[in-house]
Amino acid sequence: MKADDVSLKLKVTEALGKDVGRAFARMGPEDLEKLQLAIGDIVEVAGKRKTVAKAMPAYKELRGRSRIQLDGISRENAGAGIDDCVQVRKIACRPAERVALTPVNITPSDRDLQYIGSLLDGLPVMEGDRLRATLFAGRTADFKVDGLTPRGPVLINPTTILVVGKAAAAAPEAPRVVSYEDVGGLRPQLHRIREMIELPLRYPELFERLGIDAPKGVLLHGPPGCGKTLIARTIAHETEANFYSVSGPEVVHKFYGESEAHLRKIFEEATRKGPSIIFMDEIDAIAPRREQVVGEVEKRVVAQLLALMDGLTKRQNLIVIAATNLPNVLDPALRRPGRFDREIAIPIPDRHGRLEILEIHSRGMPLAEDVNMYRLAEITHGFVGADLEALCREAAMICLRRLMPDIDYGLASIPYEQLAQLEVQMDDFLAALREVEASAIREVFVEVPDVRWDDVGGLNAVKAHLKEAVEWPLKYARLFKQARIKPPKGILLSGAPGCGKTLLAKALANESQVNFLSVKGPALMSKYVGESERGVREMFRTARQAAPCIIFLDETEALLPARGAGGADSHVSERVLSQFLAEMDGIEELKGVLLLGATNRLDLMDPAVLRPGRFDEIVEIPLADEADRREIFEVHLRGKPLAKKGISAAKLAARTEGLSGAEIAAVCNKAALAAVRRAVDAEMAKEGSGKVLILPSDLEEALQEMLGERGA
Repeated sequence: MKADDVSLKLKVTEALGKDVGRAFARMGPEDLEKLQLAIGDIVEVAGKRKTVAKAMPAYKELRGRSRIQLDGISRENAGAGIDDCVQVRKIACRPAERVALTPVNITPSDRDLQYIGSLLDGLPVMEGDRLRATLFAGRTADFKVDGLTPRGPVLINPTTILVVGKAAAAAPEAPRVVSYEDVGGLRPQLHRIREMIELPLRYPELFERLGIDAPKGVLLHGPPGCGKTLIARTIAHETEANFYSVSGPEVVHKFYGESEAHLRKIFEEATRKGPSIIFMDEIDAIAPRREQVVGEVEKRVVAQLLALMDGLTKRQNLIVIAATNLPNVLDPALRRPGRFDREIAIPIPDRHGRLEILEIHSRGMPLAEDVNMYRLAEITHGFVGADLEALCREAAMICLRRLMPDIDYGLASIPYEQLAQLEVQMDDFLAALREVEASAIREVFVEVPDVRWDDVGGLNAVKAHLKEAVEWPLKYARLFKQARIKPPKGILLSGAPGCGKTLLAKALANESQVNFLSVKGPALMSKYVGESERGVREMFRTARQAAPCIIFLDETEALLPARGAGGADSHVSERVLSQFLAEMDGIEELKGVLLLGATNRLDLMDPAVLRPGRFDEIVEIPLADEADRREIFEVHLRGKPLAKKGISAAKLAARTEGLSGAEIAAVCNKAALAAVRRAVDAEMAKEGSGKVLILPSDLEEALQEMLGERGA
């Protein structure tokens, strides 16, 4: 049998993010063998229409399952949706002499055309196909193939003449088409939404046969920027359903009854033109709890929405998707089966999800070889999709600033040669990380000080202990799961004043690269009853959203004192303590959040806080021994202008028995100040240039002063 006569029926599945726009058809090696295909051969994919693609091997997880991976553009060209079956066969493909293209969404400038030509090189096409070129800044240029020479399937090559026509006159710029490949890190959630939405809209007879009603609605909830609206837009495009987007404020009118009429009109039109999807963004604005709403309009709008979603008239071919980041504000009547049948929580993406999202947003960027997306995914804890998009944009802006001095502002446009030199480097991404922080903790964002483990003198055992508690659960999560142990929820650093508790917390925040919230006790206390406890709840909710996260409580004994120890106050501290206890080890499990406390008065703290399960580990920080004191002196004298002879950290350490780290830092600072004073005197007397030099006598004086103060 000739290769052209062999054909296979394969099921369509979504492509990898990096394959978008490349016209790849990935299949298992066994299917490639049956079709007598080599890698890179051209195949015809026939669904409702026919298109052509390049045969490539599928990755391990999709082999042996009779699947073909096609991106959204190839699926549209073949007239096939996900899980549809297509007929695949090998065909011959001649080189294209001339290809006529019509812009679909934007008319590219002359400057872009050369770049677009290089992107389309090597693509197999047929008449009527849609092509996509990813331009700078994530913009995409889509084209429709209107004419080919020779006719039939052809391959665009460097000698092909591309003729780009004008877009249809006065056509508005079409919104960018999004497919499943443009949604990263939400594979399980997308799968659940698809089975609820695609099946009833495409095959309603399945539900009729089973004798059940199709689902009416889906409520998506999750933190801002996690991809709720993007999912709705993707589903609408992939199901080829009519899409009606309703935002809360545009429903509300000032005249009596108009708001409800507007809602009825949308539902009636969507039902008439079904299959349809109505998407209600920020539904909490139009359907809040009726008992907590003052205005009458909101109550009537909620009642109308309830009637439309589950009224006497059964609505076919219509599904309502709603999105909110405040699900507990919605009216409870909406959240029952028959209205919103399924509630799907869209989480903050994990490391693998962040990698997928970063690859999607950097798809059109000219990346340097040193860019390591895996490393970026590891250190962007708590970032949602919108944050990662902002990170890529900021990195590109930093790269652009390097080009700005060379730009001739007299030119109408920047020459293509200059644009081709742009390259986004890893340093640009790392610099952007300092500008962009996780949106979940933006209002409580703490600039983590640049303190490293090397800046903490001594305390090696304590440092190792903190690394185990914080860094190991992140780096070796698989081993913790294997051993069936949970990482500690809380660590309390206890020790004398000045022994380095806060400094250790700063170093841990910086070195572990997790999100860091610093909580000051007085900031939580409020004169209004219930406000302080609400502050504690909000703090823990924020930390959960931005997990993995460290909450640092300095001077913990002031925030969590022993109950019954207070005098005639209003028992605020006791209520705050109770809220802390419930949040740390209540019914709702605390995942990915570590409480780090520091205190020098362990005896004043409530015993309930100190038990395992809350502060699991109490780490006693001892006073520095001689070896530790030597290290502390070395840290604080590092980089200072010292006299070449007579200053020895070891000798200083031997003489400072009983001094804390803070006192040693004060000795070094006083000695440096004495040297500055001498230099200023020299400048004023015009005796010299006033060079700063710390002499052994400066350190000796500062040391005697400190020891004298301690003796006194």
